[in-house]
Amino acid sequence: MNQTNYIKRVLRWWWLFLVSMVIAGGASYYASLQMPKVYETTTTMLVGQVFKTANPTGQDFSTTEQLAESYAQIIPRQPILQAVIDNLGLNMSWTQLKRDVLAETIPNTQLLAITVQNNSPELAVAIADEIAYQLILQSPTSPENEARAEHGAFVKQQLAGLETRIARSEARLEEIDTLLNSALSAREIQNLESEKRTLEAVIRDWQSSYVSLLNFFEGGDTSNYLTIIDPAQLPVRPVSPNIPLNVALAAFMGFSLALGAAILLEYLDDTVKSTDDLAQELNMTVLGSVTSIKGKSYKEKMAEAHAPFSPVSESYRLIRTNMQFMAIDKPAQLVAVTSAGPGEGKSTTIANLGVVMGQAELRTIIVDADLRQPTQHSIFRVPNTSGLTDLLLSSDARIEDQLVQTGYDNVQLITSGPLPPNSAEILNSHSMQALMEKLRDYADIILFDTPPILMVTDALVLSSRVDGTILVVKAGQTRRAALQEALERLKKVDSHLLGSILNQISPRSGSYYYSSHYSHSRATTKESGAYMTSAPRHWWQRIADIRTNK
Repeated sequence: MNQTNYIKRVLRWWWLFLVSMVIAGGASYYASLQMPKVYETTTTMLVGQVFKTANPTGQDFSTTEQLAESYAQIIPRQPILQAVIDNLGLNMSWTQLKRDVLAETIPNTQLLAITVQNNSPELAVAIADEIAYQLILQSPTSPENEARAEHGAFVKQQLAGLETRIARSEARLEEIDTLLNSALSAREIQNLESEKRTLEAVIRDWQSSYVSLLNFFEGGDTSNYLTIIDPAQLPVRPVSPNIPLNVALAAFMGFSLALGAAILLEYLDDTVKSTDDLAQELNMTVLGSVTSIKGKSYKEKMAEAHAPFSPVSESYRLIRTNMQFMAIDKPAQLVAVTSAGPGEGKSTTIANLGVVMGQAELRTIIVDADLRQPTQHSIFRVPNTSGLTDLLLSSDARIEDQLVQTGYDNVQLITSGPLPPNSAEILNSHSMQALMEKLRDYADIILFDTPPILMVTDALVLSSRVDGTILVVKAGQTRRAALQEALERLKKVDSHLLGSILNQISPRSGSYYYSSHYSHSRATTKESGAYMTSAPRHWWQRIADIRTNK
């Protein structure tokens, strides 16, 4: 199948795309409105105090980053979350709370983000801050940590003792300085300076111990120190449901499903849809195309029942012209009109072709050679008591006696007559051959209505004897495989295929759309001073006509 034509056929399902998108988007919008609103907030913590260090090393950053990652893994576990639930009095299990909590580190930093989602914005803030508090509380550097509390009293006593000793030692240094100023002997001076040096070294050791103990007691610059640098903020807008995004995604899904369905339907549907299918894919000459004629009765399906210059009438005139051009070197006087299968409109097509042939002042005879299910007598509303079978089976029957006036100028009809049991043999007889040659003297063109090719062999018998064959194809019904089989059978009997007629096409398809816009818009006759139009006029056009004729 031609790729361009296939794409065009798929795009004919645009209404399915539109409906699917509207339904999916509308359903998503309604469902989103019914969903509970979810709010999100984040508490940001800092692991360690590397930023306070004057000259931090790469090892300092690496250690704090690893600690931050470890804390991120600790947060969504039972000890932290259960403590949050107990402290806030939440009516849920820690596993339920875990689904609403996300802890993650900010890459290449010592920052830890604790994100909480909840239907209540206030509760989301409370949970996020409480998780941060519980993490600090259970960290080794927390003043309220049990292990740290056990050593706190001892450290506090040591700090007090060091403060006392350092103060006494500093007071002794002041005394030594005073004694050195008043010392008279070299030995006394030497002893005082030695004592001073020893005392200064001891004070430095005590001060170093004091700083270490003080850092332990207060947390100091340890890498395991946790602080909150950005508390949770009260969210104003919910993060879920995201109605615009949900509607857009649903509409896209609806479009995708509709596109898939259209592709599948077109892939499974191998019927002929347009003249392009006939011309490009099946390599057939297209004589023209006709839209579906409105009406239930045969009378209503005649093109002349509509306006003289209607698109339907123009379509048949175009087919008549193309038939003449196809046989310009050797005029096709005997023409068989058939179809691949039943119900494709060949009989109505023949009747309308006969009428437009008569309008061109061509003497036309329509022969109903469908000796199984004849239709032409019903179309032209004439009796079918005698006809073709009488001419073939009776030596006394005359052509003049079987020609029936149709009510249309230059158009006569030979009905089928009584139906025989062996129609194929009769049509293949010498009598039929002789009759066809005699008919050439009675008309400029003789149209034979034949049964479908794939149903019986009658059409093949006649198509091998006429000057040309026309194949009627019904848009949306005739399958490519059936049409290809019909062409193969016609080829085997050396039938001269004049071309095909695409019947009952969409009003916006192919040549019909063109002809309907290029045809005459008004008839040349006037009634009561107003032009007779060939198509319904728009209200503004009717007003303009009224004003013109005033």
